[in-house]
Amino acid sequence: MAINDQPETADARLKDYLAIARFDHGTKHIFVVPGIILAYMLRGIHTDALIHSLIFGFLSVVCIASANYVINEFLDREFDKHHPTKSGRSAVQRRMSGTIVALEWAVFVACGLTCAALTSKVVLLVDCLFALQGIFYNVRPLRTKDVAYLDVLSESINNPIRLMVGWAIIDPTSLPPASLILSYWLGGAFLMAAKRLSEYREITAAHGTALLVRYRASFANYTEVSLTASCISYSLLSVTFLSIFLVKYRIEYILVMPFVVALFTCYFAMSTHAGSSAQRPERLFKEFRLMAIVGSLVVVFLLTSFLDIPLLNTLSGQHFIALE
Repeated sequence: MAINDQPETADARLKDYLAIARFDHGTKHIFVVPGIILAYMLRGIHTDALIHSLIFGFLSVVCIASANYVINEFLDREFDKHHPTKSGRSAVQRRMSGTIVALEWAVFVACGLTCAALTSKVVLLVDCLFALQGIFYNVRPLRTKDVAYLDVLSESINNPIRLMVGWAIIDPTSLPPASLILSYWLGGAFLMAAKRLSEYREITAAHGTALLVRYRASFANYTEVSLTASCISYSLLSVTFLSIFLVKYRIEYILVMPFVVALFTCYFAMSTHAGSSAQRPERLFKEFRLMAIVGSLVVVFLLTSFLDIPLLNTLSGQHFIALE
């Protein structure tokens, strides 16, 4: 991976190099938690060093994510300067050494994979995929973020990766069911598409589509209608695969579905507002309505994890309304 130096106005300081690791985006690692809970509920604990696995497994995700952010911000600096808010990022405002950035990336990857290896072979393999995703998404000649739809699908694969790490922390002998992985992936695709819809609406309204395309090449092949349609498609597919998982593995979880639908609906509505937090995921905790839905979902999820409701089993069988 070749990273070249960029001439800028002022030399970057230590805090600038730390800033591009985006530690403030740590809230995204909450997607590891459902994998931990579901593995415990459905498979049980299959490790003799649970606390050890929890600590090093979580640290591995944090380090690999930061490595991906490092190359993301540095390699996007020429594009981010066209974005109304991202133009204020350290990589845009300061002259950064490509050598130091590459070293920072390598250190984070090495730390992440070391922590993963100390957890289990499965976590190590999944984190290798996580690190490769960062390269495929950001680095030429691949740079999938410049291709419409592939940009969303390649970025949102981070969601099931986090799920698998959480699962493997508890049970390194298996992986989550395919239906759950696909639901997580497409749910992440919905979030990424909603983010792009929000950016499209806001930047186009204020600066026109020309600036938008200079910021991100994939927008040349998007429209507001196509982004809206993709949000609907990703959300429907995510709910479909989630329903398959719920019916097959624990029917009580079907009671979570209304809250999942409410979450998708609230997030989509939020993405249509000016200055939406959908563009800045680190600010989502400030969205009271969204957090209220998430909190309710978590409560229902935990209750249905431990409460058996035999009556719901009828939903998984064939029943017909007899007329005679």
